[in-house]
Amino acid sequence: MFATYSKKGYRPALAGIEQKTLVYGDKTLMVEFRLQKDASLPMHTHPHEQAGYLVKGRIRLTIGADVHEVSPGDSWCIPGGVLHGTEIIEESVAVEVFSPVREDYLPLAENRE
Repeated sequence: MFATYSKKGYRPALAGIEQKTLVYGDKTLMVEFRLQKDASLPMHTHPHEQAGYLVKGRIRLTIGADVHEVSPGDSWCIPGGVLHGTEIIEESVAVEVFSPVREDYLPLAENRE
């Protein structure tokens, strides 16, 4: 699968958080998140391993009992089943890869090219 840049395809995830699935295959899925200042992603778990990279902005990422102040260029990997959440300190963009594929993040059939 190959995808070219497009401003289309973002959908709301939570208040102040938009997501767009960029590409996916049989085992992995890549998502871009646009994060507004003062938004938050509550603590949660899922079975998917999650690796991420902060493109711009600043966030506070909690993974288990560890809290990380994340700046552009920083990256992380969260094992499946581990409690995690995020506070958005300033407007940010993050790219994350999930494995296995998150079925709930697959584009709707009418949006697939």
